Amino acid sequence: MNAEKLKAKVETNNVRQIREGLLMSKAELARRAGLSVLTIDRVEKGMTCRMDTKRKIILSLGLQLADRDKVFGKKD
Repeated sequence: MNAEKLKAKVETNNVRQIREGLLMSKAELARRAGLSVLTIDRVEKGMTCRMDTKRKIILSLGLQLADRDKVFGKKD
């Protein structure tokens, strides 16, 4: 297989910065969102995730869904 196809798509986001600004651990965010710590780690590293996962993270950070651009950036 082509090495390009094996690479995961990377999306920049502000999850880590916002979480740390709230003095929240990855484990706490994962618990609040009903996700695994591994999922939070992957999202913070910029790996793609489902829309439902993004929704859970936004709400668990105490933000509104309308704030999604602040967390995950704007889509072109």
